[in-house]
Amino acid sequence: MKYKRLHTRRIKRSAKRIKNPQKRYRFTKVHGLIAVIIFAGIGWYGIHIVSGLPSLNQLDNPRPDYASKVYSADGELLGQYSIINRSQVSIDELPPYLINALIASEDRKFYRHRGIDIDRIIKATVKNFMSFRIREGASTITQQVARNLYLDHEQSITRKLREAITALQIERRFSKENILELYFNLAYFGNSSYGVAAASNRYFNKSISELTLNESALLVGLLPNPVLYDPTIHTERALTRRNIVLNSMKEMEYISAAVAHNASTRPVDVIDRTSISDSNIAPHFVEHVRRQLSNLSIEYGFDIYRDGLTIHTTLDSRMQRHANRAVEGHLKSYQRMFDQSWTWETPRHRKILQAGLEREIRNHHAYRTADNDKERESVRTTLLANDQFKEKVKRRLETIQTGFVAINPSSGEIKAMVGGSDYHQNRHGLNRVTQSRRQPGSAFKPFIYTAAIDNGYPPYYQLPNEPVTITTTDGTLWQPSNVDGLIGGEVSLRDGLANSINIVAVRTMMDLAPVTEVIDNAHRMGITSHLHPYESLSLGTSEVSPLELTSAYGVYAANGSYSAPYAITRIEGNEGQVIVSFEPEKKQAIKPETAYIMTDMLRDVIDYGTGRTAKEYINFPAAGKTGTTQGNADGWFIGYTPDLVAGVWVGFDDSRVTLGTADGMGSRSALPIWARFMKNTYEDNSIGLRARDFEVPSGIARAALCAETLLLSTDNCPEYFEEVLYETELPDECDEHTSFFRSVKNFISRIFK
Repeated sequence: MKYKRLHTRRIKRSAKRIKNPQKRYRFTKVHGLIAVIIFAGIGWYGIHIVSGLPSLNQLDNPRPDYASKVYSADGELLGQYSIINRSQVSIDELPPYLINALIASEDRKFYRHRGIDIDRIIKATVKNFMSFRIREGASTITQQVARNLYLDHEQSITRKLREAITALQIERRFSKENILELYFNLAYFGNSSYGVAAASNRYFNKSISELTLNESALLVGLLPNPVLYDPTIHTERALTRRNIVLNSMKEMEYISAAVAHNASTRPVDVIDRTSISDSNIAPHFVEHVRRQLSNLSIEYGFDIYRDGLTIHTTLDSRMQRHANRAVEGHLKSYQRMFDQSWTWETPRHRKILQAGLEREIRNHHAYRTADNDKERESVRTTLLANDQFKEKVKRRLETIQTGFVAINPSSGEIKAMVGGSDYHQNRHGLNRVTQSRRQPGSAFKPFIYTAAIDNGYPPYYQLPNEPVTITTTDGTLWQPSNVDGLIGGEVSLRDGLANSINIVAVRTMMDLAPVTEVIDNAHRMGITSHLHPYESLSLGTSEVSPLELTSAYGVYAANGSYSAPYAITRIEGNEGQVIVSFEPEKKQAIKPETAYIMTDMLRDVIDYGTGRTAKEYINFPAAGKTGTTQGNADGWFIGYTPDLVAGVWVGFDDSRVTLGTADGMGSRSALPIWARFMKNTYEDNSIGLRARDFEVPSGIARAALCAETLLLSTDNCPEYFEEVLYETELPDECDEHTSFFRSVKNFISRIFK
């Protein structure tokens, strides 16, 4: 019976299983569909993960963004161009304790795993699960490289899986040393510092090779959270974190307990970056270089913001500092003098202010983004009622500005540049050396006399200092006058230039140096701006930039040779390869003999002419010319030695604002900056400039002339020597300072002539 019951159960169970065969079929189909969906989802997710991985080419050629750095000719960092502040180093440059600190604190099995530390992942997962929060990470150094180099920083399972797969690929394609190098170049250390080189400079103002154990541990301690452990803000936290790193190094036996203890007792000593101004000594020059690089980037295919270029320039940081001090020292007192005499209460000055306000309103962001005329008028009314806005515009209008540049005349190398009165100004501000054009006034006169000398007229040639009336192209009459109002007599070209006599300059262009020749000469010498072919050009009415005017004066210093001014000498890639280098571009602009005679005449400007106050600062051979425009709106001085030419413009951004007094003349507004710069530059032994005289070309002769008659001297004449061209036709012999018998002979000769 027992058997029978068992058998019956089997039959019942079997019947139950085959009771509804159709139902069994439907069950299998649904589950099959689910399985397909699951596997499709897994496949899609896998494809999604893989599609977000970097290509093999990206792995072999990683390209993070690096800052491009600008260096002076004497090796000082002037500035950089970057999206992020990152610098590159090689593994050989990294101190061993920096590497050991990283491994001890971030990835102790670094040399043993293949990119992922499975044991660490399991332990971290358990700890995080038990505490119901993320207490510990499990990323290896390789995974962090993957995250920093290729992936975004979102917190998701997808990102973690991609990070792990990429880490495995990195380990297969790179050595451990390469991975460490990548890590230290990619890691973020806070305060806009990407890479350990940038961090070392930011926090300690050191190269990485100079880092101590204490400093290395501090930098590595920043990595988990650069904001939380920022030593410039959270000193105690940074110190605690640094000591944890030191303790980890001790546990790994990278350092002894005694060394760890000694390092942990030292304070956190970081640099206050605001006290380091090296990268801010030449902001306008750095911006000038950036503009040139932007043009070159198209031709040579580089990115100045990402490629980590090294840009070597012509600027001398020592000369730049002397230029900064000269500008600051002079304009501080000069601005104070102007402020005491200036008022906005006169009708003319009120018109200037109103025009300035309207200009600033049109440039205001709220005005430019307004949708219609009604909104723009509302913005205008609001700004005009704002006293703070009006005071800001007033101050901008009445601030004395300057443009200063120093150039090596024999090569064209720009050695110093100040583009505004505040040389700390943001580098994207207006550069008045290269971007502003103003009337040069009397500083243009040397080009008139250059054409006259070239045409064979000697420096002692005389012209009448008598009024002249010229009919202009529109039919009006123009009668130039001298600044001092003095007229009469004959004046030599030499004295006309030295004393900046306007009438003599105008007559020189009218009688000795046609305007077309003057313009041709000026263009050959480096003036690139358009020059109007009118007689008023002799008084400097066509606008030029300080850079072109200064480089043109360099022709006199360089024996007639023009060298185009340039700022970049070499551009290197991030691995030191030379992308492009630049050499001086030279051409012979005028004859060496003409250049020397002009220099000899321009020396008189400093010796006894309008630039004689320069002698209060310098005692070595130099030449130059002052320049002043109508109403003393612009003051100039361009001067040079055989080895250095420097030019200064002083004025206001709005030319309607003028100094208006004798103090606004170029000899008082601009010359002191030039003189201070030259004095300090030549006294700076580290620069190595030595005072020397100008070289005399072979085609120059010395003529002994009578100082009173400007005729060839005799034994009885008060004698002076004049530099002339060999082919110059000399004057007759003086007959006013001769012996009695010779005087009688000359008298008889004139009677019977």
